Amino acid sequence: MSASVHLTTHNLDALKFNTATTRRNSQRVRIGAVRCSVSTAETEDSSRRTAEAEARRVTLKNGGDSLDISRVLNGMWQTSGGWGAIDRNGAVEAMLRYADAGLSTFDMADHYGPAEDLYGMFINRVRRERPPELLEQIRGLTKWVPPPVKMTSNYVRENINLSRKRMDVSSLDMLQFHWWDYSNSGYLDALKHLTDLKEEGKIKTVALTNFDTERLQIILENGIPIVSNQVQHSIVDMRPQQKMAELCEATGVKLITYGTVMGGLLSEKFLDTNLSIPFAGPPLNTPSLQKYKRMVDAWGGWGQFQVLLKTLKKVASKHGVSIPTVAVKYILDQPAVAGSMVGVRLGLSEHVKDSNAVFALELDEEDVNSILEVSKKGRDLMEVIGDCGDEYRR
Repeated sequence: MSASVHLTTHNLDALKFNTATTRRNSQRVRIGAVRCSVSTAETEDSSRRTAEAEARRVTLKNGGDSLDISRVLNGMWQTSGGWGAIDRNGAVEAMLRYADAGLSTFDMADHYGPAEDLYGMFINRVRRERPPELLEQIRGLTKWVPPPVKMTSNYVRENINLSRKRMDVSSLDMLQFHWWDYSNSGYLDALKHLTDLKEEGKIKTVALTNFDTERLQIILENGIPIVSNQVQHSIVDMRPQQKMAELCEATGVKLITYGTVMGGLLSEKFLDTNLSIPFAGPPLNTPSLQKYKRMVDAWGGWGQFQVLLKTLKKVASKHGVSIPTVAVKYILDQPAVAGSMVGVRLGLSEHVKDSNAVFALELDEEDVNSILEVSKKGRDLMEVIGDCGDEYRR
């Protein structure tokens, strides 16, 4: 109202109170009000865009180490074989499309087939063909999964240098470390050597993948500046919220989650299907689908999983999004979770629209409670499997 009155007074002064302006003045009051309304709408739209932009990225920190990443990460396990042949040029073109759409964090590993090499090709294309502003947003997170041999400084250095060479970077944005055998304390030696490499500038941040709560605490007590732990986490697998999240909240370590859409099982594609009848449903024809079907079986079986899918579909329809979008947003809203992985089948299929829809989605209390109710009806996977990462050490 005050904005309209101010505008009207200004108009009256400009017209020197011409007695013939009474009718036109009332029109200008209405015009002023419209202008004020448009300005408010623009402000609200700008605020929404700012909030969405802030929701897209998160900063991982430990001491003086920090790295900002996209909250939805592009997972590159699918390049390791088993999902179809990868055309390298086509894969790089797909990576560029993800980056152009704002999905600029890529997660890979030394053993994911050509993943690190593809990233090297991709980052060079970005350097040559994209503006510096986009290059500044690109992040390449890799993993090192060594055999449990003696972790000497030279051995660690050689392997990290190999990843740096393949990815064509002077410094790895993040090195996520995995260890197979906790009875071998060599993981502490490896992490200390990785920390030394970080101090030399060859790694920007040191992180973990598939470590349990007990070992994470030991590592932190040994002064290793861990910024995150990548673990399996979905509506079906809520183990990280039982012990791990509490330690993370207390120490500032964040969780990066994978398996969040369960290889595609948490999608409309598997809604109202019966896998007990041969050839009646979509084939489980990828390593990820087969892996997460075993998780479904451990959690409650296909019948209970259908109840979950129907619940997610109801929530998704309410917000005009897909089941995978709801599944990712639900996990992103969990304590200590910084980012969630969505696997990318580069050059074969894309999920840009669903992934970007996550940032605008807000689940209300009714949505959360309905999902939680179904999730709790499944078995406690902490009792069935153990803590985070124990599925790899049984």
